[in-house]
Amino acid sequence: MYKFPKNLYTDVRIENVFESTINYTDGVLDENKVREYTGAFIRVFDGQRWYYKSTTDVENIQDNIDELSTMAQENHNILENPIVKKFQVNKDEIRNYEGYEINSVSQNEKLALVNDLLPLIKEKEEVKSWKVNYKDKRVEKEFYSSKGSSIKHDYQAAGVGFFYSVSFGDKKFDDNSRVTSKKFEDLKELINKFDNDYNETVEFVKNSKSVEPGKYTVVLSPVVAGVFAHESFGHKSEADSMIGDETMMKEWKIGTKVGSDILSIVDYGENSVSGYVPYDDEGTKTEKTYLIKNGVLSGRLHSASTASDLQEELTGNGRAKDFEFEPIVRMTNTYIEPGDKTKDELIGEVKEGIYIEDYKHGSGLSTFTIAPKKAYMIREGKIAEPVNISVISGNVMETLFKIDGASDELKINDNVWGGCGKMEQTGLSRAHGGPYVRVRDIQVQ
Repeated sequence: MYKFPKNLYTDVRIENVFESTINYTDGVLDENKVREYTGAFIRVFDGQRWYYKSTTDVENIQDNIDELSTMAQENHNILENPIVKKFQVNKDEIRNYEGYEINSVSQNEKLALVNDLLPLIKEKEEVKSWKVNYKDKRVEKEFYSSKGSSIKHDYQAAGVGFFYSVSFGDKKFDDNSRVTSKKFEDLKELINKFDNDYNETVEFVKNSKSVEPGKYTVVLSPVVAGVFAHESFGHKSEADSMIGDETMMKEWKIGTKVGSDILSIVDYGENSVSGYVPYDDEGTKTEKTYLIKNGVLSGRLHSASTASDLQEELTGNGRAKDFEFEPIVRMTNTYIEPGDKTKDELIGEVKEGIYIEDYKHGSGLSTFTIAPKKAYMIREGKIAEPVNISVISGNVMETLFKIDGASDELKINDNVWGGCGKMEQTGLSRAHGGPYVRVRDIQVQ
């Protein structure tokens, strides 16, 4: 397809993108937009330095390859370079969405769905401000390399949601109700789902009281367990964070016992909507990577460069936000693996504790913090009254040993709004999740 220069490594990533957005604020349509574009990221490597270029002029990719190659120094041993040797050679074409491509649904159909939702929130007297947002994205990717890779694959995700603020006297609360799917038809489920979500919010706001600070046994819902895995352990597992850091390499030596025997954390780009990645942006096939397996540090996430530096295997985590950026080490879909208890058994064994259903935000490296959105006391093995919690926190490595139970179901939290941020590449699509997870002695305030 392209004439690659001799004695250099070259790859080309092409992205054909379709995305649409519809947004109502307090009943006023303030965005109804469709955007389609094609872009390419080209890079040439001579063994010492990378030469990059991104462009929307995809008809002249060959000219860009030739231009970049004139800046590089020929290297007759380029194929023996440790990084180049790591690059896989894959030939594949994956079409997962044939017959229900999101760009085949008209904007009028999408607008009609949103308009069907508007009356549901307009009638809620407790709502003081609100948005209804529809968003979708479809990407068709192509990847070619001078080593012989030729890959085509597609990705799409769509979501629709209510985002609203309610108030009762001096109590104010922000919440949302949303559906994410790879199929447009599935989004209509929000029509049936919203009332239940909203009524739960109203009951929570009316009845919640401040929690008594202290240490509790805490049960995390799958979405909260997922953000804990993502923020507290996933980012630490991105190998570029430890390149050149001898102390961190010693602390994160593969085979080190780092958590409870029942704990396994995985990064895998194959079993979600928003975190779906069959091949990364270096042409590497995505692997199911155990970061922790049965409490033992088992792996970390790599690009070709970091895998070469640390002399470890590729994982398929060289990812770029879009065609304007170079690949760096990023998560795909990070989750805690299920255990062997039912949700009822997990909660039923707690005399007094707290169940956290949803979160506002979370962060963590050495110390994690999660700000719960909705939380409930557990009393005598039953979910009881709602409580307001500012934050739960703890030392990450200590907390991993305090996990003493996980339910037997896996739920993934897909999300088309926002994304993961790292360096200047904010908003990368990803997902996280897990089972219901029980943790002892968590500081709550």
